[in-house]
Formats: sequence, structure tokens, C-alpha cells
Amino acid sequence: MSLAVSFEFFPPRTDDMDAQLWRSIGRLAPLNPAFVSVTYGAGGSTRERTHATIKRMLAETQLKPAAHLTCVGSSRESIDEIVRDYLRSGVRHIVALRGDMPEPGPYAQVSDGYESTPDLIRGIRKIWPFEISVSAYPERHPDSPSAEHDYALLRAKIDAGATRAITQFVYDTDVVLRFADRAYREGVRVPIVPGIMPATNFKGVVRMAKRCGASIPDSLARKFEGLDNDLETRKLIAATVAAEQVEKLRRHGFDSFHFYTLNQADLTFAICHLLGVRAEAPAAGS
Repeated sequence: MSLAVSFEFFPPRTDDMDAQLWRSIGRLAPLNPAFVSVTYGAGGSTRERTHATIKRMLAETQLKPAAHLTCVGSSRESIDEIVRDYLRSGVRHIVALRGDMPEPGPYAQVSDGYESTPDLIRGIRKIWPFEISVSAYPERHPDSPSAEHDYALLRAKIDAGATRAITQFVYDTDVVLRFADRAYREGVRVPIVPGIMPATNFKGVVRMAKRCGASIPDSLARKFEGLDNDLETRKLIAATVAAEQVEKLRRHGFDSFHFYTLNQADLTFAICHLLGVRAEAPAAGS
């Protein structure tokens, strides 16, 4: 079974981070990803940097960028103009998200803003028939009252026009399998793409997992015990664990995977190599 990969980056906040981002893009671009995405910060705090990164990708690379778009804290008019600007720039794929509030707390719609992600998707569709990816949560979203609500919301996103669902990162592979089985029973018929986050900084991953409600299997925690000061061994373990997770999911029929790179290319490159995804050789004479 052929394997499709996509990569997620976050926009830089400093010149040094900008250089790191473009080193990562240069390292991973030869793997010919299906697409690459660029995130927003909470409350759309990195929106301008996200737009600048997307436009540079279009101008300087052969990559297919998927632009993140959130509806938190913005009017319909301003969001619609962003969509039109993306369209003029050559973007044809949007990752549509509700977004997180800049301060912890429940989502609050601005008076003239989009109410929800399905509402945002319908607005995007009125402008142009973009490819639209959305988020999915194999483990209940922290703001959700129930798993049933999460499945209903995912169906609503798809009914509104979403064409792909990318999962929150998950380390318990069985959770992904159970989620996909139920989603299919609930009528989800778009591709579900597992999100993979290599766990090099394990303590940092534990903090992120706690914020978003993702579980950490005891078996994974044991693999990183005693390695706080041994980065190289953590890298080896992280690559092996991620590759094993992907291989298990492949055996159950998944053929596309989305890597949350954290702008660290070498580890993602190594995992892809283990999985048989190879860099394209440069053309003769180039």
C-alpha cells in the first residue's frame, strides 16, 4: 500500500525561528508531501506570519500549502477577505478550525462572526470550492460535553463541505482505530488522517497532551524513563515509536498520515525514511 504524508509547521515568531522553519521546509520538501499546513496561534495571534509563510511557499517551492483559518475573534467580513486573498495567492486548500481563545475559557463568537466551524466551512464554500480539511478528536475535545457531541460536530463539518478529517495527535493507536470504526458507523465517509507527533521532548508532549485531552500510554512513558538528559537516545526512541504506530495503522487500512513536525525536520525525515517514503532525486543537470 502506497503511503501519503503531509507535514504541519507553525509560523515563526523571530528571525532565528524563521530560519529554522525554512531549513525544515527545505529538508522535508523532497519527500513530496501531499500537502503542508501552517498553523495559527491562539486567537489568530500569528495570522500575519501564517499568511506570509504560505505566500512564500507558493512563490519559492513546489509544495501544496494548506492554509489554516480560524473564526475566533474575527468578523465574517474579515475572514471572507482572508479567504479571497488566499484564493488570489493560489491557495486551494484550507484547514478550517474554530480556533482557541487567546485566554483560557469557552469559545465566544463575536457579534458579526462565524458561529462555528460548520458555519465557517459554508462561508468558505460560498467563495470558492476549496479542498477543506478539518480537525477530529479520537479522545474528547476539552471543550466538548461528550464524545457524542464530537461525532455529531464532525458529521456537521462534513455535511457543510469538509473533504478530509485530520486527527489530534494520539499515542494510543487502539484509540484511533476505535474512533475510525465509530466514525464510519456514524456516517463519516471522508478520509480520516491520523495525526502523528514524534515525542522527542517527552515532558513537553505530556504537557501538550494534558491541555488537549490526549492520553499517554504507560508503555510509552516507560520508554522515555531516565532519558531527560539523553536527547540522542530520545530521538531514536521517538522515531521508532512513531514508525511502529504508523505501520500498525497501515495494517488496518490507513494510507495517509499527517506529521506535526514542530518545525524539527530531521526526526520526521527519519521516520518517513523508515516507512519507505524517499526523497525524490534531483533531475539530471540540476
